[in-house]
Amino acid sequence: MTLAVARRGPRPPGRSVTRLVSLELRRSTMVWMLPVVAGLFWYNAFRESMALPPLWNLRAMAMQQSILLDFVPPVVGAAAWLGSREGRHRMGDLIAGTPRSGWTRRLVAWAACTCWAEAAYLGCVGVLYGVTAGQAPWGGPLWWPAAVGAVGIPAISALGFVVGVFLPHRFTVPLTILAVFFGLGFGLYPIHTTPSYWQVDPLWAPPNASVATFYPYRPDLPIAQVIFLIGLTAALLGVVGLPGAGRWPRRVAVCLGAVGIASAATSVLLVGTSRPDGHGMTLIPALHDSADDRPVPYTPVCGRTAIRVCVHPAHAAYLPVVTDALGPVLSELAGVPGAPLTVEETAPVFRQRGDDVVVGGGGPRTVGGRPEIGLVVPDTLPGEYGMTTAEFTRAVASSAGLDLISTVVGRTPHPGPAQRAVTMALLTVAGIDGGRMAARPAENGLPSPGSPEFDAARRFAALPFSTRHAWLVAHAAALRAGRLTLRDLP
Repeated sequence: MTLAVARRGPRPPGRSVTRLVSLELRRSTMVWMLPVVAGLFWYNAFRESMALPPLWNLRAMAMQQSILLDFVPPVVGAAAWLGSREGRHRMGDLIAGTPRSGWTRRLVAWAACTCWAEAAYLGCVGVLYGVTAGQAPWGGPLWWPAAVGAVGIPAISALGFVVGVFLPHRFTVPLTILAVFFGLGFGLYPIHTTPSYWQVDPLWAPPNASVATFYPYRPDLPIAQVIFLIGLTAALLGVVGLPGAGRWPRRVAVCLGAVGIASAATSVLLVGTSRPDGHGMTLIPALHDSADDRPVPYTPVCGRTAIRVCVHPAHAAYLPVVTDALGPVLSELAGVPGAPLTVEETAPVFRQRGDDVVVGGGGPRTVGGRPEIGLVVPDTLPGEYGMTTAEFTRAVASSAGLDLISTVVGRTPHPGPAQRAVTMALLTVAGIDGGRMAARPAENGLPSPGSPEFDAARRFAALPFSTRHAWLVAHAAALRAGRLTLRDLP
């Protein structure tokens, strides 16, 4: 009797690798870290972003600042644990005869860990962006901040894996987590001015309410950050292929590492050529797109006041607050010759002075032959970083109130005594802290306390509204021309 033996045919190419990937995905330590990822994301990045006003620019950039730090402990820890697996168990001799090279085994283990981490990251970003899409009054999602984090996940995973491969010890995981966490976080502290090579840190994305509102989001810096992270990942994976590899795998690993180092170095050099633009973003000449210089069209949202107040549709929720802040000044100036017909929000202008960034713009202007006031809304909105509605109201009144009054009184480098007195009086009756401004007369052009102009301002402010308004209507042109003296004030 003959026993028939069935012979297996040759395995399809790549089937063993596919089975190895499937095995690593099922047993990856990162699977057990997913609840930790969700908890850290909710506690830090999600709550911090949801505490901000529902604007795409604020929430997307705030997410970029914090979400990668939330993923560092579980992702770096899991990757370092997997990378040190063979070394901790002293399995070098046991697996030396396996058909797959050590580099292949390590890459598959790293890829499985990274796939789970990337899936968790995309899920977290989807939740945050989904909630914001239901709340944002204008605009659409900013994808570049999310892309920086998506490329950063493989980078931090590769970093933890490399440390685990070369330092297989029981303390490798906690020490690596601490090093990467504080390295990323403290990498922001050397950034004082632009350009700074440290801006390549993927956490660098300072949110501002006006950025990517009047002008498109400029992706120059995120592109450089993505190039850096891709290069860093490639260099680290190349390093993983060096120990115990054959001649050709070692050559491939060296080439991969060299390309990665070159890419990372190129991105750092690109960031070194950056400069701040006038819209609060970073411009890199080699990555600059002229289309980003054109303003975004929009239809302003306006209130119903004697002097019309309009804001950007992204800030429509704050129109009542802005109207209330400027209401007293608008009542005083409505119907006065030379008073503006419209107060409309305009794009702020950012200028760097030393280590500080000065925000300007706005002020009196003429549009189509009609006088207007350009209003620059404070860069910190109510609910953002502890800003209260009362503080926001005072900031709007202080910044725009003086501009409104100057259109009637006269805006000159050296105002006369009558002009300073009337300006001070109108600030007082409007509820704006003119006394604080008067403490710096050279800066604001207001009379100093105890001066004749200050006393005249107090008398003019004490007049009834009808008397004061009638005098302004009759004498606004002469006051603006500087022909009146303190004796001419009632």
